[in-house]
Amino acid sequence: MGDTVTIPPPLLGLSVIDAPSSAGAYGPGQELAPAAFRRYGLLRILGRRRMIRDCTSRPPVRWRDDPDNPSARNVAQVAEVATTLAGQVNAAFAEGNAVLELGGDCTVELGVVTGAVADGSNVGLIYIDGDADLNTPATGDGVLDWMGMAHLLDVEGAHPGLAGPGTRRPLLSPDSVTLCGVDNITDAEQAVVERLRLRVERLDHVMGDLAAVIARTRTWAGRFDRLLVHVDFDVLAQAEFAIAENTRRTRGLTLALLGRLLAELCALPNWRGLTLTEINPERPPDQQRAFEQLIDMLDSALPHR
Repeated sequence: MGDTVTIPPPLLGLSVIDAPSSAGAYGPGQELAPAAFRRYGLLRILGRRRMIRDCTSRPPVRWRDDPDNPSARNVAQVAEVATTLAGQVNAAFAEGNAVLELGGDCTVELGVVTGAVADGSNVGLIYIDGDADLNTPATGDGVLDWMGMAHLLDVEGAHPGLAGPGTRRPLLSPDSVTLCGVDNITDAEQAVVERLRLRVERLDHVMGDLAAVIARTRTWAGRFDRLLVHVDFDVLAQAEFAIAENTRRTRGLTLALLGRLLAELCALPNWRGLTLTEINPERPPDQQRAFEQLIDMLDSALPHR
Protein backbone atom coordinates (compact mmCIF):
# COMPACT_ATOMS: atom_id res chain seq x y z
CA MET A 1 0.00 0.00 0.00
CA GLY A 2 1.16 3.56 -0.65
CA ASP A 3 1.76 6.25 1.91
CA THR A 4 -1.30 7.71 3.59
CA VAL A 5 -1.96 11.29 2.50
CA THR A 6 -3.65 13.61 4.98
CA ILE A 7 -6.09 15.94 3.26
CA PRO A 8 -6.07 19.35 4.96
CA PRO A 9 -9.44 20.69 6.14
CA PRO A 10 -11.09 23.33 3.95
CA LEU A 11 -10.16 26.94 4.59
CA LEU A 12 -12.63 29.03 6.55
CA GLY A 13 -11.26 32.41 5.50
CA LEU A 14 -8.24 34.62 5.01
CA SER A 15 -6.59 36.42 7.92
CA VAL A 16 -4.78 39.57 6.79
CA ILE A 17 -1.93 40.38 9.16
CA ASP A 18 0.35 43.41 8.97
CA ALA A 19 4.05 43.38 9.82
CA PRO A 20 4.99 47.00 9.04
CA SER A 21 8.70 46.76 9.71
CA SER A 22 11.85 47.84 7.93
CA ALA A 23 14.04 47.02 10.96
CA GLY A 24 15.98 44.35 9.06
CA ALA A 25 16.33 46.32 5.83
CA TYR A 26 18.97 48.58 4.30
CA GLY A 27 16.83 51.65 4.97
CA PRO A 28 13.31 52.85 5.70
CA GLY A 29 10.27 52.60 3.44
CA GLN A 30 9.00 49.05 3.65
CA GLU A 31 7.19 49.71 6.92
CA LEU A 32 4.76 51.81 4.84
CA ALA A 33 3.61 48.96 2.57
CA PRO A 34 0.77 47.48 4.67
CA ALA A 35 -0.91 50.86 5.05
CA ALA A 36 -0.58 51.48 1.31
CA PHE A 37 -2.25 48.17 0.49
CA ARG A 38 -5.14 49.11 2.74
CA ARG A 39 -5.35 52.65 1.40
CA TYR A 40 -5.78 51.38 -2.15
CA GLY A 41 -8.53 48.91 -1.30
CA LEU A 42 -6.90 45.52 -0.72
CA LEU A 43 -9.37 44.34 1.93
CA ARG A 44 -12.41 45.60 0.05
CA ILE A 45 -11.36 43.93 -3.19
CA LEU A 46 -10.26 40.61 -1.68
CA GLY A 47 -13.40 40.59 0.47
CA ARG A 48 -15.70 40.49 -2.55
CA ARG A 49 -14.93 36.80 -3.04
CA ARG A 50 -13.48 35.75 0.34
CA MET A 51 -14.25 35.86 4.02
CA ILE A 52 -11.64 38.28 5.36
CA ARG A 53 -10.50 38.64 8.93
CA ASP A 54 -8.66 41.90 9.40
CA CYS A 55 -6.22 41.23 12.23
CA THR A 56 -5.05 43.97 14.54
CA SER A 57 -1.91 45.60 13.22
CA ARG A 58 0.97 47.04 15.18
CA PRO A 59 2.59 50.47 14.81
CA PRO A 60 5.28 50.65 12.11
CA VAL A 61 8.83 49.71 13.09
CA ARG A 62 11.09 51.98 11.09
CA TRP A 63 14.70 51.21 10.17
CA ARG A 64 17.34 53.04 12.14
CA ASP A 65 21.10 52.98 12.17
CA ASP A 66 22.49 50.52 14.72
CA PRO A 67 26.25 51.01 15.06
CA ASP A 68 26.31 48.95 18.27
CA ASN A 69 25.42 45.79 16.32
CA PRO A 70 27.36 46.07 13.05
CA SER A 71 27.05 42.38 12.10
CA ALA A 72 23.31 42.06 12.93
CA ARG A 73 21.74 45.51 12.82
CA ASN A 74 18.48 46.04 14.71
CA VAL A 75 18.41 42.41 15.80
CA ALA A 76 16.33 43.14 18.90
CA GLN A 77 13.64 44.91 16.86
CA VAL A 78 13.62 42.13 14.23
CA ALA A 79 13.18 39.49 16.94
CA GLU A 80 10.38 41.43 18.63
CA VAL A 81 8.45 41.84 15.35
CA ALA A 82 8.84 38.11 14.64
CA THR A 83 7.60 37.12 18.09
CA THR A 84 4.48 39.29 17.85
CA LEU A 85 3.75 38.08 14.32
CA ALA A 86 4.17 34.43 15.33
CA GLY A 87 1.37 34.73 17.86
CA GLN A 88 -0.98 36.27 15.30
CA VAL A 89 -0.18 33.64 12.68
CA ASN A 90 -0.65 30.79 15.14
CA ALA A 91 -4.04 32.20 16.16
CA ALA A 92 -5.13 32.49 12.52
CA PHE A 93 -4.25 28.89 11.81
CA ALA A 94 -6.04 27.75 14.98
CA GLU A 95 -9.19 29.40 13.58
CA GLY A 96 -8.82 27.46 10.32
CA ASN A 97 -7.88 30.47 8.23
CA ALA A 98 -5.13 30.94 5.70
CA VAL A 99 -2.80 33.90 6.21
CA LEU A 100 -1.95 36.85 3.98
CA GLU A 101 0.94 38.62 5.68
CA LEU A 102 1.74 42.14 4.55
CA GLY A 103 5.40 43.03 5.19
CA GLY A 104 7.78 44.48 5.85
CA ASP A 105 11.29 43.29 5.07
CA CYS A 106 12.17 39.63 4.53
CA THR A 107 12.87 38.92 8.21
CA VAL A 108 9.14 38.90 8.94
CA GLU A 109 9.06 35.36 7.51
CA LEU A 110 10.73 34.25 10.75
CA GLY A 111 7.52 35.15 12.55
CA VAL A 112 5.26 33.51 9.98
CA VAL A 113 7.14 30.22 10.11
CA THR A 114 7.41 30.31 13.90
CA GLY A 115 3.64 30.66 14.11
CA ALA A 116 3.06 27.94 11.53
CA VAL A 117 5.17 25.28 13.25
CA ALA A 118 4.06 26.10 16.81
CA ASP A 119 1.39 23.40 16.88
CA GLY A 120 3.72 20.73 15.51
CA SER A 121 2.57 20.94 11.89
CA ASN A 122 4.89 19.79 9.12
CA VAL A 123 5.55 23.01 7.21
CA GLY A 124 7.02 23.59 3.77
CA LEU A 125 8.19 26.97 2.47
CA ILE A 126 8.53 28.18 -1.11
CA TYR A 127 10.82 31.21 -0.91
CA ILE A 128 10.44 33.36 -4.04
CA ASP A 129 13.33 35.81 -4.00
CA GLY A 130 16.07 37.09 -6.27
CA ASP A 131 18.51 36.38 -3.44
CA ALA A 132 19.05 33.21 -1.42
CA ASP A 133 19.14 35.05 1.94
CA LEU A 134 21.57 32.45 3.30
CA ASN A 135 24.10 34.87 4.76
CA THR A 136 24.86 35.00 8.47
CA PRO A 137 26.35 37.73 10.67
CA ALA A 138 29.74 36.16 9.86
CA THR A 139 29.33 36.23 6.06
CA GLY A 140 26.93 39.13 5.42
CA ASP A 141 27.12 42.90 5.67
CA GLY A 142 25.12 43.26 8.87
CA VAL A 143 21.73 43.69 7.18
CA LEU A 144 19.41 40.95 8.42
CA ASP A 145 16.90 40.82 5.59
CA TRP A 146 19.28 38.87 3.39
CA MET A 147 19.95 36.48 6.27
CA GLY A 148 16.36 35.30 6.82
CA MET A 149 16.67 31.89 5.22
CA ALA A 150 19.91 31.18 7.08
CA HIS A 151 18.08 31.76 10.35
CA LEU A 152 15.06 29.67 9.35
CA LEU A 153 17.50 26.80 8.75
CA ASP A 154 19.73 27.68 11.75
CA VAL A 155 22.80 27.70 9.53
CA GLU A 156 26.13 27.69 11.37
CA GLY A 157 26.83 31.25 12.47
CA ALA A 158 23.17 32.28 12.73
CA HIS A 159 22.33 34.76 15.46
CA PRO A 160 20.95 32.80 18.46
CA GLY A 161 18.21 35.36 19.04
CA LEU A 162 16.67 34.75 15.60
CA ALA A 163 17.14 31.04 14.87
CA GLY A 164 13.93 29.66 16.31
CA PRO A 165 12.59 32.43 18.55
CA GLY A 166 10.35 30.83 21.16
CA THR A 167 10.14 27.45 19.47
CA ARG A 168 12.19 24.71 17.89
CA ARG A 169 15.60 24.90 16.21
CA PRO A 170 15.88 24.78 13.32
CA LEU A 171 12.50 26.17 12.37
CA LEU A 172 12.72 24.32 9.05
CA SER A 173 14.71 21.36 7.80
CA PRO A 174 16.62 21.69 4.52
CA ASP A 175 14.24 19.36 2.66
CA SER A 176 11.25 21.53 3.61
CA VAL A 177 12.49 24.57 1.64
CA THR A 178 12.44 25.51 -2.04
CA LEU A 179 14.36 28.59 -3.15
CA CYS A 180 12.56 29.93 -6.22
CA GLY A 181 13.63 32.69 -8.61
CA VAL A 182 17.16 33.01 -7.23
CA ASP A 183 19.51 34.97 -9.47
CA ASN A 184 22.08 36.31 -7.03
CA ILE A 185 23.99 34.03 -4.70
CA THR A 186 27.31 34.61 -2.96
CA ASP A 187 30.05 32.03 -2.69
CA ALA A 188 29.28 31.55 1.01
CA GLU A 189 25.61 31.01 0.22
CA GLN A 190 26.40 28.54 -2.56
CA ALA A 191 28.46 26.53 -0.08
CA VAL A 192 25.39 26.34 2.19
CA VAL A 193 23.18 25.27 -0.72
CA GLU A 194 25.56 22.45 -1.55
CA ARG A 195 26.16 21.37 2.02
CA LEU A 196 22.45 21.22 2.87
CA ARG A 197 21.42 20.03 -0.62
CA LEU A 198 18.78 22.72 -0.81
CA ARG A 199 16.17 22.60 -3.54
CA VAL A 200 16.67 25.56 -5.92
CA GLU A 201 14.62 26.75 -8.90
CA ARG A 202 16.74 29.46 -10.50
CA LEU A 203 15.29 32.57 -12.09
CA ASP A 204 16.16 31.20 -15.53
CA HIS A 205 14.12 28.06 -14.77
CA VAL A 206 11.05 30.07 -13.77
CA MET A 207 11.32 32.41 -16.75
CA GLY A 208 12.12 29.64 -19.22
CA ASP A 209 9.71 26.84 -18.30
CA LEU A 210 7.20 27.78 -15.63
CA ALA A 211 5.10 24.67 -16.24
CA ALA A 212 8.04 22.38 -15.45
CA VAL A 213 8.86 24.37 -12.30
CA ILE A 214 5.24 24.09 -11.14
CA ALA A 215 5.15 20.36 -11.84
CA ARG A 216 8.32 19.70 -9.85
CA THR A 217 7.16 21.94 -7.02
CA ARG A 218 3.73 20.31 -6.86
CA THR A 219 5.32 16.88 -6.43
CA TRP A 220 7.62 18.14 -3.68
CA ALA A 221 4.95 20.16 -1.86
CA GLY A 222 2.44 17.37 -1.33
CA ARG A 223 4.15 16.01 1.80
CA PHE A 224 3.43 19.01 4.03
CA ASP A 225 0.55 19.80 6.35
CA ARG A 226 0.96 23.50 5.62
CA LEU A 227 2.56 25.05 2.59
CA LEU A 228 3.74 28.66 2.89
CA VAL A 229 4.82 30.98 0.08
CA HIS A 230 7.13 33.95 0.58
CA VAL A 231 7.61 36.68 -2.06
CA ASP A 232 10.39 39.25 -2.07
CA PHE A 233 9.35 41.72 -4.75
CA ASP A 234 12.93 42.24 -5.88
CA VAL A 235 12.27 39.07 -7.90
CA LEU A 236 10.48 41.36 -10.37
CA ALA A 237 12.23 43.19 -13.19
CA GLN A 238 12.41 46.59 -11.52
CA ALA A 239 12.85 48.43 -14.83
CA GLU A 240 9.35 47.22 -15.77
CA PHE A 241 7.68 47.39 -12.36
CA ALA A 242 9.48 49.54 -9.82
CA ILE A 243 8.22 48.57 -6.39
CA ALA A 244 10.97 46.79 -4.45
CA GLU A 245 13.37 48.27 -1.95
CA ASN A 246 16.26 46.63 -3.81
CA THR A 247 16.91 48.34 -7.15
CA ARG A 248 20.27 46.92 -8.13
CA ARG A 249 19.25 44.35 -10.77
CA THR A 250 17.51 44.55 -14.13
CA ARG A 251 16.67 40.85 -14.66
CA GLY A 252 13.52 39.51 -13.10
CA LEU A 253 9.98 38.26 -13.52
CA THR A 254 7.16 40.29 -14.99
CA LEU A 255 4.23 40.95 -12.67
CA ALA A 256 2.08 38.74 -14.91
CA LEU A 257 4.48 35.80 -14.63
CA LEU A 258 4.68 36.18 -10.86
CA GLY A 259 0.89 36.19 -10.78
CA ARG A 260 0.75 32.95 -12.75
CA LEU A 261 3.28 31.36 -10.39
CA LEU A 262 1.37 32.44 -7.28
CA ALA A 263 -1.96 31.30 -8.70
CA GLU A 264 -0.56 27.80 -9.22
CA LEU A 265 1.07 27.62 -5.78
CA CYS A 266 -1.86 29.05 -3.83
CA ALA A 267 -4.20 26.60 -5.54
CA LEU A 268 -2.38 23.64 -4.00
CA PRO A 269 -4.66 21.95 -1.44
CA ASN A 270 -2.24 22.38 1.46
CA TRP A 271 -1.41 26.04 0.78
CA ARG A 272 -1.97 28.06 3.94
CA GLY A 273 0.01 31.30 3.79
CA LEU A 274 1.43 34.03 1.54
CA THR A 275 3.96 36.60 2.79
CA LEU A 276 4.63 39.78 0.78
CA THR A 277 7.92 41.55 1.46
CA GLU A 278 10.36 44.21 0.23
CA ILE A 279 7.68 46.53 -1.14
CA ASN A 280 8.60 50.19 -0.84
CA PRO A 281 5.61 52.43 -1.65
CA GLU A 282 7.94 55.34 -2.31
CA ARG A 283 9.52 53.64 -5.33
CA PRO A 284 6.78 53.57 -8.01
CA PRO A 285 6.40 56.67 -10.18
CA ASP A 286 2.61 56.22 -9.88
CA GLN A 287 1.97 54.73 -6.46
CA GLN A 288 -1.78 54.30 -6.85
CA ARG A 289 -1.49 52.57 -10.22
CA ALA A 290 1.25 50.22 -8.95
CA PHE A 291 -0.78 49.14 -5.93
CA GLU A 292 -3.90 48.70 -8.00
CA GLN A 293 -1.95 46.33 -10.25
CA LEU A 294 -0.55 44.44 -7.26
CA ILE A 295 -3.99 44.08 -5.69
CA ASP A 296 -5.50 42.91 -8.96
CA MET A 297 -2.77 40.28 -9.25
CA LEU A 298 -3.39 39.07 -5.69
CA ASP A 299 -7.15 38.95 -6.21
CA SER A 300 -6.61 36.69 -9.23
CA ALA A 301 -3.98 34.49 -7.53
CA LEU A 302 -5.51 33.85 -4.10
CA PRO A 303 -8.16 31.12 -3.66
CA HIS A 304 -11.75 32.28 -3.41
CA ARG A 305 -15.11 30.75 -2.65
